Amino acid sequence: MTDILLTCNPGSSTIKLGLFKRKDRSLERLGMGVIDLRRKPLSLHIVEGREVVDIPLKATVTEDLHEALDETLDLLSRHYSFSDLAAVGHRVVHGGDIFCGPTFIDDAALGAIEGLIPLAPLHQPQSVRLIRAIRHLRPSLAQTASFDTAFHHGQAEIVRRFALPRDLFDQGVKRYGFHGLSYQFVAGRLREIAPRLAAGRVVIAHLGSGASLCALANGASRDTSMSFSTLDGIPMATRCGALDPGVLLHLLRQRGYSPEDVEDLLYHHSGLLGVSGLSADTRDLLTSDRAEAAQAIDLFCLRIAREIAALATTVEGLDAVVFTAGIGENQPLIREKVCGHLAWLGLDLDFEANNRNARRISTDASQICALVIATNEEQIIAEDALSLLMKAKPPLSSDALGREPINGHSDGHFYP
Repeated sequence: MTDILLTCNPGSSTIKLGLFKRKDRSLERLGMGVIDLRRKPLSLHIVEGREVVDIPLKATVTEDLHEALDETLDLLSRHYSFSDLAAVGHRVVHGGDIFCGPTFIDDAALGAIEGLIPLAPLHQPQSVRLIRAIRHLRPSLAQTASFDTAFHHGQAEIVRRFALPRDLFDQGVKRYGFHGLSYQFVAGRLREIAPRLAAGRVVIAHLGSGASLCALANGASRDTSMSFSTLDGIPMATRCGALDPGVLLHLLRQRGYSPEDVEDLLYHHSGLLGVSGLSADTRDLLTSDRAEAAQAIDLFCLRIAREIAALATTVEGLDAVVFTAGIGENQPLIREKVCGHLAWLGLDLDFEANNRNARRISTDASQICALVIATNEEQIIAEDALSLLMKAKPPLSSDALGREPINGHSDGHFYP
């Protein structure tokens, strides 16, 4: 097997890239890159150890991304031998009930991923066009998919159900949960650094532009704040979080909104941006002297704390809270406000440790341990790809690898 793995983690306006090298059965990260599709001209932002560099790209953003990816791969190939590239691993937001783990991407898998676009209309198409672009540029290269929903696949049916007619559940209208790759990584790190806590009842708060929380018992997902879509749960940068469905009926019937208007409002003009009227970025809001900015932050933190308490009900207690992702890892005041709402549960914050972004931010006397653990979705994607490649029987071509069904079944079907 060749030694280099490339990972692709698409957002609504960015593509995060990771390069990993196989060392025996483990992986060494070589570097990370980000293409911000909103920037003109485009550039490739690369972090390699302590080195950070921005490389301008001549390509423009096209619907199929061929130009931007072709130029990016060419730039990377000047530093790393792409003759050693074993596979490209992709983060895919929605796996529905079809994918309960990573899989090679063949025509059937790609068709199933595309079929889930209606369940994730803003995220799933980005993954599909990236997969198709890599296929076009490197048709013989094996590709794998890792799904954000897969980590939550084992949740109890009672947790996954809405109080809707039963036939809708059977048609796929249910709670799926997202940010699973992040939760999987953090759960793994927690097992390494605090195995006794990891075996208990933990709520992980993935706080970034998109944000959600997940309750784990013995490292397994038992409940999560996001449900059918990436809109549910706590407020986010521009997304509303949990919302009375009567509001949607009011907007559609009484205010003359079209479904497209409602979708745009809920995904792009709500959350921190909607409440503050100023910015979707917590860094801007925390430094603003406007009352609306402070209110947006306070609402964000209250809803996070309320969701933590609610999730603790599912797992019947709470031993630890873990903060992760951009906001969770880097913004002490957000963590302080959230933990302040949880003081009644026995969470005692160590303010000095919190202000320096220490790993443990609760005091020794605290009944609930509060931790900060950096997430790494790209690592999980690469590990998934390596695991699939290790299971494949050489000397299969990448086309043959793409036909390997998930979970070891051999009849060509996908099993939940």
